[in-house]
Amino acid sequence: MDSVFDELYQKYHHDVFQFLFYMVRNKEQAEDLVQEVYIRVFKSYRRFEGKSSEKTWLFSIARNVAIDFFRKQKGWKERLLEKFDWSTDQLRDVYPIPEEIAMQKEEIRWVYNCLEYCTFDQRAVIILRYIQDLSIAETAQALGWTESKVKTTQHRSLKVLKKYMELSYEKEGSASEKVRVER
Repeated sequence: MDSVFDELYQKYHHDVFQFLFYMVRNKEQAEDLVQEVYIRVFKSYRRFEGKSSEKTWLFSIARNVAIDFFRKQKGWKERLLEKFDWSTDQLRDVYPIPEEIAMQKEEIRWVYNCLEYCTFDQRAVIILRYIQDLSIAETAQALGWTESKVKTTQHRSLKVLKKYMELSYEKEGSASEKVRVER
């Protein structure tokens, strides 16, 4: 069991951390939740039937850990909508982490900021599909949904992202025009 557990951890811990970081938007909390995921994996690995890949099984556990975390939080809906403070330099790791990637590419940062307007389920679908590169079938397995529900949620998520990206683009555009006029 130890070698299997170590292999799972080595293969997927960065992906699980990244998923949880996008969900909770806090490095320290994401690290704590990753530990909780692997505690649950350790306790339940004997019951893993292999009906899905290990990766989708881990993401399913990670999603449930995130849901449990938000349920325990006072005012979890408000916490989901909190904005991440980009001015702080609180993240460091040997691998590029979500904030560093977002800072490298403005478009990714833009999408990342607009994720706050998505529901928990919409955010989970976007992260699994586009950041973790899972297929619709794998995403459905990880979330315990039908493929149809994943497609519908993905479609709605993309509509929400598009709406808020267009709004933020209009705001930035009018702000830069105002600066040009003032000069």
